[in-house]
Amino acid sequence: MGWLIHLLVNSITLLIVAHFFASFHLSGFGAAFFASIILSILNFIVRPILVFLTLPVTILTLGLFLFVINAITLKLTAGFMGSSFDINGFGMAVLAAIIITILNTLIQKMIVEPLRK
Repeated sequence: MGWLIHLLVNSITLLIVAHFFASFHLSGFGAAFFASIILSILNFIVRPILVFLTLPVTILTLGLFLFVINAITLKLTAGFMGSSFDINGFGMAVLAAIIITILNTLIQKMIVEPLRK
């Protein structure tokens, strides 16, 4: 059940970012939900490998390089999704990764966790 809630929160944050930035395109909620599934799989498989390989850079940047890793997984997700999910440029992917992280944290802390109690 927790994974489904995480997918829904991730889908909502992807749609919010797509709504405010023209260079971040999603074709609808179905595409956002499918992108959320792919992103979760990539975060489970690819992200730990990238974090391990870039650990010295991540330590030197005090963890800020993790946003670059999140941007890479977003771009990979967009690549798997085809035309239903498109991010124009790596800079937009980094900005989207930052915004998605902030929104996911806010939604989890302000909405999801209080509902679980």
